[in-house]
Amino acid sequence: MKKTFLLAALAALTAVACTTSHQKDYAQFVDPYIGSGGHGHVFVGANVPFGMVQVGPQQIRDAWDWCSGYHYSDTLVIGFSHTHLSGTGIGDLGDVVLMPYDPAKTRYSSEYMPRKKAEAKHVYGYLDHAREQVTPGFYSLEMPEYGINVRLSATDRTGIHEYTFTGDESAILVDLCSGIGWDGVTDWNLTVLDENRIEGYRRSSGWANDHTWWFAAEFTEPIVGQDTLAITDKESAIALKFDTSKNKKIMVKVGMSPVSCENAWENLAAEQKGWDFDGVASAARSRWNEELGRIDIEPMDEKQQRIFYTALYHTMIAPELFSDVNGEYRGADGKVHESDENQYTILSLWDTYRAASPLMTVINPEMAKAMASTFMNIYNQQGKLPVWHLDGNETDCMVGNPGVIVMADLCLKGFVDDIPAALEAMKVSSMLDERGQELLKEYGFIPFDKSSAKETVSKALEFAISDASLAKVAQLMGDSDAAEYFGKRSESWKMYHDPEVGFARGRASDGSWRTPFDPFKAIHMKSDFTEGNAWQYTWLVPQDVEGLVEMFGSPQAFEDKLDTFFVIEGDLGPSADDVTGLVGQYAHGNEPSHHIAYMYNYIDRQYKCAEKVRHILDELYFDDHSGVCGNEDAGQMSAWYILSSVGLYQVDPAAGDFHFGSPVVKKAVMNVGDGKTFTVIAHDNSPENIYIKSATLNGTPLDRTYITYDEIVSGGVLEFFMTDCHE
Repeated sequence: MKKTFLLAALAALTAVACTTSHQKDYAQFVDPYIGSGGHGHVFVGANVPFGMVQVGPQQIRDAWDWCSGYHYSDTLVIGFSHTHLSGTGIGDLGDVVLMPYDPAKTRYSSEYMPRKKAEAKHVYGYLDHAREQVTPGFYSLEMPEYGINVRLSATDRTGIHEYTFTGDESAILVDLCSGIGWDGVTDWNLTVLDENRIEGYRRSSGWANDHTWWFAAEFTEPIVGQDTLAITDKESAIALKFDTSKNKKIMVKVGMSPVSCENAWENLAAEQKGWDFDGVASAARSRWNEELGRIDIEPMDEKQQRIFYTALYHTMIAPELFSDVNGEYRGADGKVHESDENQYTILSLWDTYRAASPLMTVINPEMAKAMASTFMNIYNQQGKLPVWHLDGNETDCMVGNPGVIVMADLCLKGFVDDIPAALEAMKVSSMLDERGQELLKEYGFIPFDKSSAKETVSKALEFAISDASLAKVAQLMGDSDAAEYFGKRSESWKMYHDPEVGFARGRASDGSWRTPFDPFKAIHMKSDFTEGNAWQYTWLVPQDVEGLVEMFGSPQAFEDKLDTFFVIEGDLGPSADDVTGLVGQYAHGNEPSHHIAYMYNYIDRQYKCAEKVRHILDELYFDDHSGVCGNEDAGQMSAWYILSSVGLYQVDPAAGDFHFGSPVVKKAVMNVGDGKTFTVIAHDNSPENIYIKSATLNGTPLDRTYITYDEIVSGGVLEFFMTDCHE
C-alpha cells in the first residue's frame, strides 16, 4: 500500500508541478514542513499567496504549539478546515472543517480540550508523514486504515477537496463547531439546498472577539442522507452520506466569504468554474512561482536554497485577503463595506514592522499599496490604525503603535496617495487614552506605579519608535507643530536608561527606579518587559542608534556592552517561553532583538555585525521541521532571513537605511517594480568568507555600510567583495 501511495503522490506532484514554459519552478525548493515542529507554528496545507483560504489538516490538540492547527509531532487529524493562522503565538480560526470517512471504519477520539472545558469526541484519521505530501498550493494525505485518500488545493477565496474512498458507503462530516486554540463557536448554521449543494456560516469568539465566516459548498456526487454526530454534550456536526458503490471519488468545492453566503457562491463561481482539481493545483503552483520569482538567487548549496525559498514562501501567507470578488468585506465596525482595492487581514504588526513590511516595500509594491488602503479603511471604521487585526477584529495584541510605524514607512516611501489623511490617522492613533498612551501624555513616560498593566518599559520604547516615525511624516508634510511634539515625545526612551547599571529599567512616577532589578529575568506579562528582559530591551532604539551610543557615554562603551550581550548567559526564569534562539542574551526567536546585530555598523564595527549575522543565518535556520527557532509570526522570522541573506537590513523601520550584514547567497536578483531589478553579487562568497572587504554600487566604490531605499528601488547592482578576514 505504501508503494502504491508513493507512486500516486509522485504522479500528483508531477501534475501540479506543470508551469508555463517561461516560468521557473521555484516551488520545488519550498519545504512547507520547515517550522511545523518546535515553536514555529507555521501553516501546513494548500493556499495561494496572500489568499483568503488556507485549506489544510486540523489536529485535535488545544495547546500552544498547535496555534496553526497543525504540529509535526502529532499523528491525528480531525478534518480539513479553510482558515488558518501561520506562525502566531495564539491560536484561532479553523473554520468549516470537512472530514471524509467510511461509516464502516469510523474511529473516534476523546481528548480533553482545556479551553473548551469539555470532553470532545471527534471522527479522526491517522496522519502519517510518509503518506502525506505538501507543496505550495497542494496537499494530500492517505489514510489507508479507513480507506480514504485526500487531495486539497485552493484559489484566492475557495478550496477544492478530492476524496477517494474504498468503501461503497461513505460520508463527509461538516464540522462547524471545532476551531483552533482560543476559538470557540457561538453560533452556526448549515442548510442543505439540494442533493449537491450546501451553505451556512460559523460565528465564533476567541482571539478575534467576534467573527463570522460564510461558506458555500458543492459536491460532484449527490447527498443520499444525513446524520447528526455529537462532538460534545453541547456541540454537534452534520454527517452527509454518499453512495460510492459506483464512483469512489467525490470532489467538493468550497467558497468562503466574510460577508454572506451569496458572496461565497459568487466567489466560487468566479474562481472555480468547473471540476478540474489538477488545473486548480497547477494554477496555484504557478501563482506561487510568480511570487517566489520576485527574488532569484544563486545559493551556496541546495540546503540554503530550500531555506531561502521556504522563508520567502512563509512571508507570503499573511497578510490574508479579506474582500470578496465583488469588492465587499466586513469592516472593523462590523458593517459591510466595499472597496475597489483588495482588503487584507492577519496584520501581525508588532512583529512584521521590523522586516516583513520593509521587504514587502522592496519586492512587492502592489501589496504595499494595498496595505496603505487597508490601514486607512480600518482607521476610518474603528478610529485608530490597526494594532493586531484579525478577521475584522482589533485584538490590541502586543504593545506600542506598530500600525503607525508601518503607515509612516509607507508614506515616506511613496505608497500612500493621501498623505495628509494618513498623517491625521497617525496623530489621532497616537493621542488616544489607551494602552499606556494616557500616561505617556501626562508624565512623558509610563510609570510602573500608575499603570494597572505591566510591561511599561516595552510599551514606552515601542511608542517612542512610532512617535519618531510620525514626526518624520509630519516634517515631510510641513506640520511643524506635530513634528516638534512627537519628535520630542519620541525621546521618552531616554527616561528608562539608567546610566549606573547600563540598562533600560522600570521607573516610578517620582523618578525612582524599580527595585530589585535583575537584567536577566523575563517574567511573562508580569514585569516591565514584553516577552523579554532588560538585556534585550535596552537596545530597542532602532530609530535613534546614535542617541543610544551617546547614552552609553562613548562608542567604546557601547561596543563593550554589545560584545557582552552576545556572549553573556544568565537565568531568565521559568516563564521565558517566548525567549528562544539565544546567542548570549540575544534572542532571535522573538522580534525585539532582530535589529541589534546591525547596530555595530553605527560604531564602525561592520565586521562584528557580519560575524553575528552570519552566525544567526547559519546556526538558527534549518531545513527541517524545527527550522525556525521561534514563532514564525506571520512571516517576520523569515523576512529577517531573506533580507539578511542578501546582505541587507532596514534598522530604522520608518524609511531607514538598509545596512550591510553578511550575505550568504552568491547572487540575488530582486524585482523591485516598474520593470526594474536590483542585483546583489557577493564575489568569492563562501562559509569562510564572511566579511565584506569592500562594496560598490553600480560600479562606484562605497565608503558607507548601508544603501538607501531609493537606491534599491531605482534598480542597479550592489557588489560585495568577500574575504575570510577583517582589517
